[in-house]
Formats: sequence, structure tokens, C-alpha cells
Amino acid sequence: IMRKIILGKTGQEVSTISLGTWSYGGANKQGKIPVGWDGQDDKDSINALKQCYNVGINHWDTADVYGDGRSEKVIGALWGTIPRNQIFLATKVGWDMGAYEYYYHPTHMRSQMEKSLINLQTDCVDLMYLHHCNFGKNGEYFEDAVATVQRFQEEGKTKFLGLSDWDLDKIMKYIDDFKPDVVQPYRNVMDDTYFSSGLKDWVEKNNAGVCFFSPIKHGLLTGKYTEPVKFGDGDFRSRVSDFKNDVIIKKMQENKLLLEEKFSNHPHPVMRGLIDSLLFDSPSGCVLLGQRNISQVDVASTLGEMLSEEEVDWIKSLYIGS
Repeated sequence: IMRKIILGKTGQEVSTISLGTWSYGGANKQGKIPVGWDGQDDKDSINALKQCYNVGINHWDTADVYGDGRSEKVIGALWGTIPRNQIFLATKVGWDMGAYEYYYHPTHMRSQMEKSLINLQTDCVDLMYLHHCNFGKNGEYFEDAVATVQRFQEEGKTKFLGLSDWDLDKIMKYIDDFKPDVVQPYRNVMDDTYFSSGLKDWVEKNNAGVCFFSPIKHGLLTGKYTEPVKFGDGDFRSRVSDFKNDVIIKKMQENKLLLEEKFSNHPHPVMRGLIDSLLFDSPSGCVLLGQRNISQVDVASTLGEMLSEEEVDWIKSLYIGS
């Protein structure tokens, strides 16, 4: 059964491998910019969620903007089958500007949050994140954004508050003034500033929970791609230049063979190396892994066990400088 950790000061027990549901929103654009995942079927999403429940993956992460609420709605429709109180449910606010000139307008944040609760068919989420740290040129919208989610918390619409961003230095700029219960930084073996940014120390000192997102860099690190990839319209991955880089794709395939050899006693050696190495230095941490169908959930269910320091160092050495 899936190993659990205590998510820092939330005191909540969550699976070390948790579920990221960005892809459940399907292909999607903001203006002309692709921000979704092409080719996702709601049936696959529903079956994946049920299987997550079966294997003990009890922490599900979504956001208002994933498919403009489609991801949240898919989750919300399941509470007849799955007990709501057995899932640690997280959503986010911030990437939808609405009719305003900047992110995090309090009026719009409130209408997005109300919409999320309707989509998720719940009165209260377990965790509400500020989805990014773009608080204006001089951080002028930060205080209002924080005050707004704190009000949601006082009103009983979320239990805990979180902060997320792709750029860990940005998180560090605001973290002391916000003191989130949980942090959600970008991290994988190729792009890892968790230690160097100072975030790891902060998380430990403040007993925060931490959830790493994009742990396989949208699938790139698995070595499953043999040549530069073209993604469909509205697919975020079309903006990730590494997918078009022959050298990196070749290197990922070489690393795949090395991982298969090293962890040959594991049913999914590549994932074992990529994912479990992120847990080594994070006793209050989990990994948010996108699981688009039952078979991906079944892979996830074999992960989340600790590796030795020696193994982690070896894995990281494969990707340094990639």
C-alpha cells in the first residue's frame, strides 16, 4: 500500500505519490498561448481517479484554470462513488485575470473560488494555493491576494493555504510574509533549485508541507520520446523547447537504459529513479504526478519508497548539465 507522509504543519496524512490533474482539463489556451494537454478523455480521467482511490493515492491537486474548470468538474462528479472526506483536495487561484488588468484582483479571486467550490461539489477544499508569485511589478498586489485567501480560510472555504511557482527564487521573495502551510515548487532531476534557492531550509525550519510538480518534466525525462515531438493545438508542451532538442532527447534515452539496469529489480525502474529520488531530502514532501489513465496510476502505485543517498547522488549525476 502507498507510503504516507505527514504534510508538514497541516498534520494531514497524504500519499508520497500524489495526483496532479492538470491534464484532465484537456487542450486549452489562454488567448493564443497553449496551456493545456491535448487528447485527454474524461472517461480516462474518471477511471484514473477511481483507481487512485483504490491504491491509496489520497491527495488530488487541481486548479480553476485547468480546462477552465473541466478538471475540477471531473473530480467533483465523483463524490457519490468516493468519500469526499477521504481525499485531501487542493485547488488554486491566480492564473485567470477575468476582466481585470492584473492577476489576483480580490473580487475576481472570490468569484473564481466560489466557482471552484461549485465545480468540485464541496463546501471546503483542504488546500487553496496562490497559483504563482506574479504580484505586480513591485509586489503591490501581494497583500490583497494573501488577505483574500486568508478570508476564505476564516469563512471555512479552505482549511490550509499554499504558495506555488515555477521559479523558486520568486517563492522565496514572498514566503516569509505569507508563511504558507504548503509550498508547491517546480522540481525534477534535471531542473532542481530546491536546495540552492533556500526553499528546502525554509520548509524544514517552518515545518511546511512541500509538493513537487512536473517531476518528470511533462514526460520528457522518461526517455520515451525517440525524436523531437510535435504536440497538438492547445498543448502546453509545444512551448517546452527541450522537446525539440535532439541532444537532450538522446541523452534521456541513454539515461533510461542506465536506470533500467540500475533498478532492474523494480517493475518500473525509470520512474523509480526519477520520482523516488525527489523524496530523499523531503520528509514532509510528496510528488505530484500526472496520471492520465489507469495504467499510469498502476505505475504510480509502485513508487514512493525511499532510495539511499548513494543511489540519489548517482541518479542526479546523470542529469547534471543536461
